Amino acid sequence: MALLLPANLQAASDEVVGTLGAVGSDTLAGLMLRWGEALTERYPAVRLQLQASGSASAPTALIAGTTRLGPMSRAMSEDERAAFTARHGYPPLELEVARDALAVIVHRHNPLESLTLAELDAIFSQNRRCGAERAISDWSQLGLASPTGRIVLHGRNVASGTHDLVRLHGLCGGRFRLNVNEHPGSAAVVAAVAAEPAAIGFAGLNHLTPSVRVIPRRDGESGELHPPGPTTVVSGDYPLARSLYLYVNRRPGEPLPGPERAFLELVLSPEGQSIVEELGFVSLPEALRQRQLDLLARGPEA
Repeated sequence: MALLLPANLQAASDEVVGTLGAVGSDTLAGLMLRWGEALTERYPAVRLQLQASGSASAPTALIAGTTRLGPMSRAMSEDERAAFTARHGYPPLELEVARDALAVIVHRHNPLESLTLAELDAIFSQNRRCGAERAISDWSQLGLASPTGRIVLHGRNVASGTHDLVRLHGLCGGRFRLNVNEHPGSAAVVAAVAAEPAAIGFAGLNHLTPSVRVIPRRDGESGELHPPGPTTVVSGDYPLARSLYLYVNRRPGEPLPGPERAFLELVLSPEGQSIVEELGFVSLPEALRQRQLDLLARGPEA
């Protein structure tokens, strides 16, 4: 696919050479690699080197100075921002690059039709802060004759932004049960749920396969169903939606090196956002995309 980048980038193509390093989110790994391929198509002397070890690894690498780019599927915490600023003397540049939703999934033969937020919380949490009166541990408690027996839980590990999102917005800030099987990536969660009829889990939309089914959120009062997707992500009707970020180590008043600048402008271009949609994520609304480009042009405040 031919990519048309801004004229100032095309004029500076001789500067766009070398290795582009990034450390961070597993959720963003596919997007980062596809954006990297698109950039290499435009600038053959550039290669993206990605370490996708989870969102929690991005601030650590940015603070240490071992990378300039940190993809994250959650916003940096105040402590992470403060540690970065203390180390470098300026804050990280935060760019929203896409939106995503997490799907609650079951085995493809599971007849479960929907879940309320309180039911989801009662299945996965120790605390039931979303309002359920009792824990849900068996499929019969959801009115199902099949599958039978104990509900087998699968989720992400604590290094992931996915884990944090479900804990904060799916469990109303509560704690996960100790018997949740934790996985390092969403693809592993999908594979585990697909292999076990009694399983339930959660994963990003872009990782889903025909071997699992998506369970919509059911409004506890109206009964209205809200499946994850672009419409409910933008409208705010789906609680497990999130923004995806690229954090950048950029000193105020100084330009980024050619590869990083070219990569970020590509990500925020119409072509880069079309890749977002191709890979099953939700692209940025036009006004928001333009605001991110303005932030990129200005850089972080000193």
